[in-house]
Amino acid sequence: MTSCPYLDTINRTLLDFDFEPSCSITLESSPHIYGCLVCGKFFRGKGKQTPAYTHSVNEGHCVYVHLTRGTFWCLPDDYEIDATNEASLQDIRLALHPTFTKDQVRQLDTQKELVRDLFGRRYLPGYVGLNNLNKTDYLNCVVQALGHVRPLRDFFLLAPNNYENINTVASGNDERNAVALNNNGKRKMSTTAATTTTLPYEEFSPIAKSFSLLLRNMWSPHRFKSNVDPHMLVQAVSVASNKRYHVGQQAEAGEFLAWFLHQLHLGVGGSNHVKVSSKKKKKIKNKNKMGSSKGGGGSIIHETFMGNVEITTVVTRRKRRGEGAALAMLNEGGRDASKNGKNNNNSDDADVDAFDDEEDDRAGSDDEETMERKRQKREILKSLADEIIIDEEESVTETQFLQLTLDIPEKPLFKDDDGGLVIPQEPLVNVLRKFDGVSFSDVLAMHQQTTESNTDGTIISKKRRYKLNTLPNYLILHLSRFKRNGFFVEKNPTIVMFPVKNFDLSSYVFPEGGRKEVPTEDQVRAMSTKEMKNLLVEYGRGDVANNAIEKKELLQHCLDFVSSSLPDLLADKYDLVANITHDIPAEVGREGTKHNPLEEGSYRCHVQHKALGKWYEMQDLEVTETMPQLIGVSESYLLIFERKGAVSST
Repeated sequence: MTSCPYLDTINRTLLDFDFEPSCSITLESSPHIYGCLVCGKFFRGKGKQTPAYTHSVNEGHCVYVHLTRGTFWCLPDDYEIDATNEASLQDIRLALHPTFTKDQVRQLDTQKELVRDLFGRRYLPGYVGLNNLNKTDYLNCVVQALGHVRPLRDFFLLAPNNYENINTVASGNDERNAVALNNNGKRKMSTTAATTTTLPYEEFSPIAKSFSLLLRNMWSPHRFKSNVDPHMLVQAVSVASNKRYHVGQQAEAGEFLAWFLHQLHLGVGGSNHVKVSSKKKKKIKNKNKMGSSKGGGGSIIHETFMGNVEITTVVTRRKRRGEGAALAMLNEGGRDASKNGKNNNNSDDADVDAFDDEEDDRAGSDDEETMERKRQKREILKSLADEIIIDEEESVTETQFLQLTLDIPEKPLFKDDDGGLVIPQEPLVNVLRKFDGVSFSDVLAMHQQTTESNTDGTIISKKRRYKLNTLPNYLILHLSRFKRNGFFVEKNPTIVMFPVKNFDLSSYVFPEGGRKEVPTEDQVRAMSTKEMKNLLVEYGRGDVANNAIEKKELLQHCLDFVSSSLPDLLADKYDLVANITHDIPAEVGREGTKHNPLEEGSYRCHVQHKALGKWYEMQDLEVTETMPQLIGVSESYLLIFERKGAVSST
């Protein structure tokens, strides 16, 4: 490696590394794509008769950079430039592959200073605009929102460093931090620390790699321009979704977020296998509770966003009683026998014959009175068997969720006195009644079974009750605004009002075994060293527990944690992190107009800078400051809340 005499020919104003590394001549993508630092174009190879070599000879452009490895080359002389001794190349290396250390990541939320790009424009790292590649604003808003979820952001910013070369993370710590002691003194895995498997960065999926690079570009203070182009992520999403999410096609941000989180979960090494065992019992008084779904956690995605919900499903069926149940009722002498009788619509005439065997059926043994009694019994049996009964069946299941979908009230059918549409306003606490553990919501209305031979009857109603057992540190709420039918897409404009800070969800959470109480100062002082470490590890403070050398220092950490953060963690209080809204033009949705509110609308995202205490509104390339009072009354579509007291995994 030697120095190069052509470094003064580099033109940084033409350099843009946000695009996919593909040759501008052959249009092929390969690991060996070089970027010309004079004109900014990408070419394949550096050997003779390659596009890069030909370009260097024809145009006289001599300085190139390997877009994957970050090495610098001089063509057509074909020698590597010693970048370590060339200070003028360090800014290009940082712009090509931004990297972060753990100390830099910890300081991101406290950074207040603006930085300048190559053109002198000032911008705040992490609060930059994303280019709209033709109806990709839904993707931009989802990326902006996820880019301010601290554990997720820190993980992907440090991903090229292999996240400290660890493959198992339990609540931001290694596997040994998740070890606790049970009552018998034996070692066991803490139930609050989900084991997380992480692949090396080189084995990430294209979506995970593109998302990591995009976040590093957004938070980098060494940008040549003050905005970022998500071209590589859009391409990876289009390929992975089989063009379901493609350039030029608008999509619902809520559906895309669910799909995108699942792809990131798989892309970083998460498992796609979830074991669920479900059992049902007839009659509403009999309940069966299945075990929790296996496979909780599994990646940084599940560790950050996954919660647990208990679903009670009550199915009401209308069906024929059947000969078996009718015969059991007559044998027991009343209709109440149906409580213990078994439904058997396919029973043969043996049951009826058994009923008739109570009398002597030999020829000549029947008189008119006996025949009449048998005829009446047969008529009663037939009437009871043909009687339509209502049967209810209840089943209880437990499952995990990454986001909660909320149904908002419909807009009024009638106009106000001035002829305008009335847009109702509903508090978020009323919308959350779906998950209060008491209310049932209808799932399936009148439904006829497709096969007449099905003995389960016709489902006339199906309702569910949701009870939240545990909430994640970062809660995603999806307000279902769009409805589709065979003719058009309709949007619900109802305003859902919500608090920006101290959103209390304790009344909606029903943890198994009841709520834990905050230990007093005397109880903490009476704990042993292992008990104090287990307390910190249980709530994700394992790094603090491991760094404490003396017991006095560990005791002080425990007292500070119990007095400041633990009450908020146990109280289930949340602060808003990001808010995604959907806006439509004024003429869309009016009577007599044929417009698609999804296609013609646009998305905006609101995020907060905690150090400055300011909220920013980002819509594609525009980043402006906004008031928090306006966020709570906007047409919110996706909400991301952070649990008070939650800490980053770094």
